[in-house]
Amino acid sequence: MGISPAPPWATIFYGIFEEHILKKWKQYLFLFKRFIDDIFGIWLSDPSPEVNEAKWEEFTQDLNCWYGLTWPCTAPALSCDFMDMTISIENGTLVTRVFKKDMNLYLYLPPTSSHPKGIGTGLIFGQVLRYRRLSTHQCDADKKIREFYQRLLARGHSPNTLSPLFLKAE
Repeated sequence: MGISPAPPWATIFYGIFEEHILKKWKQYLFLFKRFIDDIFGIWLSDPSPEVNEAKWEEFTQDLNCWYGLTWPCTAPALSCDFMDMTISIENGTLVTRVFKKDMNLYLYLPPTSSHPKGIGTGLIFGQVLRYRRLSTHQCDADKKIREFYQRLLARGHSPNTLSPLFLKAE
């Protein structure tokens, strides 16, 4: 009955250590956000490349010294994949796009599924909304929506059924 208490306890446990890390590294961390076991941060570089590299290495070692927990850290860059987004800095502006993991098989419910009709409608509305919200540029969202439509067709859905739903979702 209920859920395992492990994730909330782990979050609290690491949160205690996180307070220490954030205080120690605040001059280099413009932003630091964690969702369970995913961290997104914006690193403020030191003007000296040698100092910056040494500080980054020290920071990653500090992150990984808490009771055997290890965090794979991506070196500072102008673009990174975080959860289901690619976040980039382009021309001094933050830009987001939907990120697709290589292993995603897109096994959406087929039209022969016994699920209630509203599940399919909700899937389409939810995905279209997600693509719009996570994409800075409309052309990126449009591309993802077209790909989504094609994937549903490949799963056996009819254009006669899909087209009105996609139009309504927009």
